[in-house]
Amino acid sequence: MQTLIEGAGIFLWPLGFCSLAALFLLLERAWVLRPGSVAPEALLAAVRAGRAANLDPELAITPAGRLVRRWSEGATGEALKAHARAEIVRLQRGLHWLDSIVAAAPLLGLLGTVTGLATLFPAQGLPDAATLTRGVGLALSTTMIGLCIAIPALIGANWLGRRLEVISSRLDVLVETLEGSAR
Repeated sequence: MQTLIEGAGIFLWPLGFCSLAALFLLLERAWVLRPGSVAPEALLAAVRAGRAANLDPELAITPAGRLVRRWSEGATGEALKAHARAEIVRLQRGLHWLDSIVAAAPLLGLLGTVTGLATLFPAQGLPDAATLTRGVGLALSTTMIGLCIAIPALIGANWLGRRLEVISSRLDVLVETLEGSAR
């Protein structure tokens, strides 16, 4: 492990930053995108039962609660759907950074590898076999670290994307239910 970290050299800093940023973004978005905190079942049940106008204040501050509030203020049809899309965009906050980390971490690793390999070859010719073997092993460590960051971040980003699809579906059902109760 120590050899792996030493082999990353200066590229360990941006790779470490990518790792910490990905971890923070995954945890923060996983917390925010809990279906129960975005569109609580109690709120959906209240809307289905026709009690949308008398929401508990705790439910009214959720994204679904804000949609119900917009509906009670008179938004219907396309306007209500636009508010739902705005809530989804708001919930996607920060996910573009996670996508950037998924793309950048392996590229940083590759850059470290290329830089490491370029330093192996001195101006006077080829290094001896032991130096070359050790140098290539160390140079490849940045690529390995970059991939070890990108792969879990990609899995997490896909999981969060699926969670957003579920939330979007719940908000669509809420909008349709509110529009149905307005008729």
